[in-house]
Amino acid sequence: MAASEENSSLFPIFILTIMAIPIVPYTILRLCRAFTKKTKTIHCQCNVCSHSGKYQKSIFKRISNFSTCSNLTLLLLWVLMGILVYYIKHISREIQPFEPFSILGLEPGASDSEIKKAYRRLSILYHPDKNPDPEAHKYFVDFISKAYQALTDAISRENFEKYGHPDGRQGLQMGIALPQFLLKFDGVSGGVLLLSIVGVCILLPLLIAVIYLSRSAKYTGNYVMHQTLSTYYYFMKPSLAPSKVIDVFIKAAEYLEIPVRRSDDEPLQKLFLAVRSELNLDLKNIKTEQAKFWKQHPSLVKMELLIQAHLTRESTMLSSSLLNDYKQMLELAPRLLEELVKIAVMPRSPHGHGWLRPAIGIVELSQCIIQAVPLSARKATGGYPEGLAPFLQLPYFSESTVKKIARKKVRTFQELRDMTINDRVELLTQVAGLSALEARDVEYVLEMIPSIEVDITCETEGEEGIQEGDIVTMYAWVTLKRANGLIGALPHAPYYPFHKEENFWMLLADPVSNDVWISQKVNFMDEATAISGASKAIQETRESLGASVKEINVAVREAVEKVKNGSRLVMSKFQAPSEGSYNLTCFCLSDTWLGCDRKTSIKLKILKRSRAGTRGHVVEEGPTADEGIEEEEEEEEEEYDDYESEYSDDMDDEKDKKGKKANGVANKKAESSPEASGSDDD
Repeated sequence: MAASEENSSLFPIFILTIMAIPIVPYTILRLCRAFTKKTKTIHCQCNVCSHSGKYQKSIFKRISNFSTCSNLTLLLLWVLMGILVYYIKHISREIQPFEPFSILGLEPGASDSEIKKAYRRLSILYHPDKNPDPEAHKYFVDFISKAYQALTDAISRENFEKYGHPDGRQGLQMGIALPQFLLKFDGVSGGVLLLSIVGVCILLPLLIAVIYLSRSAKYTGNYVMHQTLSTYYYFMKPSLAPSKVIDVFIKAAEYLEIPVRRSDDEPLQKLFLAVRSELNLDLKNIKTEQAKFWKQHPSLVKMELLIQAHLTRESTMLSSSLLNDYKQMLELAPRLLEELVKIAVMPRSPHGHGWLRPAIGIVELSQCIIQAVPLSARKATGGYPEGLAPFLQLPYFSESTVKKIARKKVRTFQELRDMTINDRVELLTQVAGLSALEARDVEYVLEMIPSIEVDITCETEGEEGIQEGDIVTMYAWVTLKRANGLIGALPHAPYYPFHKEENFWMLLADPVSNDVWISQKVNFMDEATAISGASKAIQETRESLGASVKEINVAVREAVEKVKNGSRLVMSKFQAPSEGSYNLTCFCLSDTWLGCDRKTSIKLKILKRSRAGTRGHVVEEGPTADEGIEEEEEEEEEEYDDYESEYSDDMDDEKDKKGKKANGVANKKAESSPEASGSDDD
């Protein structure tokens, strides 16, 4: 076989290999993600969510979900790989090794007479004197004559039978996986070859590196721009009011990049009139306030109006161009809010603590955005200590519906949840005026709303007590339960047009000093990761304490069983502060649901470090009275009517304190109602 033919066949194999190396693992990864995502799509079954279109599986929806740019590109590459495979297979059929016996139609080891007879028979068919076809002439000269010569010559036949080639033993043959025209080293082909080598080996990797570095320099690992983080860090204040969080949130660089068109002016003016009551404008100087509002950066004005349109459920009045910007704004919101929470709890104080007040305000804004509930609905009004917001996340509920059920003295969301199903259905149908089908949808949503329990322990590993300067380990088992028995599920959010997993922020904080000691996000969707993390943490802890292998295995099995039953282990360490008593509160806040947050109080008494090895530790459990979060700085106080967070005046109704001594362990389980001042559990 000629070297040129070998090179021509090697080039498509080389291209196929280069394409298959990234495409095959990428495709497997995409399929695994799609399968995992499919198993997690347990969502609300109410009619409102079904009619929202977010979970519909129509043919058009499936085609639109599949026909993305990345999917179509991947499909095109697979088609190209299939064409290459077919071409290579076709080439391999055409390029056959030189087999004299098979060419003459004989079995290996045939005699000389049989070889001559076969040659005469084929000569009659393909000899130029007998067959004028040029292809027959070429086949006779290139194959039949050469095969006859190879078998009639004694040395050639012996070499072929021994080594598979008439010329004897053949050395290793190597080819170049390049097109044939590049192997003709003349002026033009040499230049093309040189450019190809430079382009593939130098320019292409350099281009990929430049694109990657430019993108990584612009975005963080969570696909949030570095400029956004810098802006959030600059505007974050320890006394940031909940209603002012939105002013910081809309300053994200991603939102500033959304174009502001002249055609948007009129729709935004109409939208301003519809949501003006939610903009915290001073009604006494309304003209001045309006002028001040419109003097802001056009992108800030647009984003705030779009967010308020979502919170007040006025998105139907948006134009087509504004609707696209509105969806882009909502799609970016969860990851921006997550980064905003991280910046709020970032250690800044001299003791390395974050800020509680802005963190709570950010999580509450996240709840309102996912459920499309106005911030003003969180404000406590007469007879509604927690406001109307938790009720408005239920389907078919409005302010008038809440007022109707208030006649039966149902004024808190927890009171509605604590009712029996029969009593609740009777209340909704006979008092609230809902139909039986609508009442059933409300039941579906109430069954989806989680109940959270927190079992928290703080201790110094291997020591009898906690002294100032010790490294304290916090263990917290966060347990999620639903009335329908599910653990991981997508929340009821018919007004939020994208899939959103529910997350919980656990904050161990001192409400009086506004300090967050520990913060961590908890997710109940990925059970495998939770099992792995809990098993590793328990194993490392028990090994450090010198436990036996059997004890470690028992503890790991118990932890795995807890995770499978809907619990997640939150483990963190902090350095014990100076001597004194500290009234801490563990907040477990949902970023998706309203009215299901939980908190518990824990009082630690840190003793002065002693010179002796024996150390005492006094632990007191039970509800404590907090004096409230620090007053805002005077220069940041506003005259507008601001809503207060449900945790702003935490623990006003103080209950009797109960003291209990333990050996360096503070343990508290939170099963109280969302608005309880402290837990009644012992």
